[in-house]
Amino acid sequence: MRTSTPNAPHISGRWRRIGSATAATAALVFAGLGTAVHANAATATDAPHKVSAKAVAAQVAKAHVRYEKACAATPKKGFAACDALRVTGGTTAFMEKQAALKGIAAKTVRPNAASADPTGYGPSDIQSAYGLTGAASSNGSGETVAIVDAYDDPNAEADLATYRSYYGLPDCTSDNGCFSKVSQTGSTTSLPTADSGWAGEESLDLDMVSAACPNCNILLVEAKSASDANLGAAVNEAVKLGAKFVSNSYGGAESSSDTSYDSKYYNHPGVAITASAGDEGYGAEYPAASKYVTAVGGTALKTSSNSRGWTESVWNTSSTEGTGSGCSAYDAKPTWQTDSGCAKRMIADVSAVADPATGVSVYDTYGSDGTGWNTYGGTSASSPIIASVYALAGTPGSSDYPAKYPYAAAGTSALNDVTSGSNGSCTTSYFCTAKSGYDGPTGWGTPEGVSAFSAG
Repeated sequence: MRTSTPNAPHISGRWRRIGSATAATAALVFAGLGTAVHANAATATDAPHKVSAKAVAAQVAKAHVRYEKACAATPKKGFAACDALRVTGGTTAFMEKQAALKGIAAKTVRPNAASADPTGYGPSDIQSAYGLTGAASSNGSGETVAIVDAYDDPNAEADLATYRSYYGLPDCTSDNGCFSKVSQTGSTTSLPTADSGWAGEESLDLDMVSAACPNCNILLVEAKSASDANLGAAVNEAVKLGAKFVSNSYGGAESSSDTSYDSKYYNHPGVAITASAGDEGYGAEYPAASKYVTAVGGTALKTSSNSRGWTESVWNTSSTEGTGSGCSAYDAKPTWQTDSGCAKRMIADVSAVADPATGVSVYDTYGSDGTGWNTYGGTSASSPIIASVYALAGTPGSSDYPAKYPYAAAGTSALNDVTSGSNGSCTTSYFCTAKSGYDGPTGWGTPEGVSAFSAG
């Protein structure tokens, strides 16, 4: 079902160069003091007022957004939908936080309006929330994180460059060997048809790898359609080209074919493969249900006055919108998963930010929705973040299934246990409700550093 072409790119090393942000602005970013104001916009009037952490938390709690699905919400049988949601209106948690720090009212995102500055969390926020600041600055060099999506984003490399320049991250281009874009057959020239919905998804994925692992190489593999078979072939191509970390921000309904897809596309020992748990609330989706992948759930991430500086709960916007979870109807339970209520594969394993109200900044310019800076949410954000944390932790053992690594760290300080919230109604409580220890919506929790994602 899959062919390869001789012009597949060589995954090579890369270099580091500070982007267009000033040194002072970049210093703010890497100091974990929140997303920096763009160098050109940083003036004396932007200096933050001193506001108590309690006041900031109160402002952030007001965050509310309107958003839309980035691509097809209900794909036909045998096809997957991306798990990205684009904010179209309201105020995000980041906007409320910044406004509270400045002692002003938060501006409102207007539908389909280009924003001059980001309105969601940036790299410093992601790194601070998940204890990655030190690892992100020193780890990841030589590692390649692959992103698998459907269709082509013609502006992917240019948009990635804008995102990284804004935040003072090192350049990641095809010229310096950091960035590569190929089709599911490995071709750099014969790419799929472009699609504006999936372009936003691709920008989200690329930007989240950049945010969590600035020193990582990035390989974007574009399937010719969103069919399970073509997306699976793209996963195989990513592994063939040498990626040890592969993120899949898509999913669909389970089927009896899933176990055959497991062996064809997702059974890659020595490779950390992550998959979004889904954005439609409680219920199992594939490929998150594959026993060979790390299923990634979604949280709402907010600043806090606690020692961590952040707090998380299960992402649940409504009865039909929130992180996925559940007990698979088809996939066997992996040996390292020991929860007693589900005889088969249980979703999820771990989690990260996904709530659009506490969403992440993304730069995308392709198509009608490509208006520049937008805030995105969905488990499409959490999957590439976790794939990047694996990359920061180092190359997996050659015969390992890295999905088991967080289980070895369960109950330790290497993971932030998420204990509040639910994503729907279920007969077995932990399938849909957070609790101390393991639960379906958030798994064992979110990263606190990289040790829970290491072979060690």
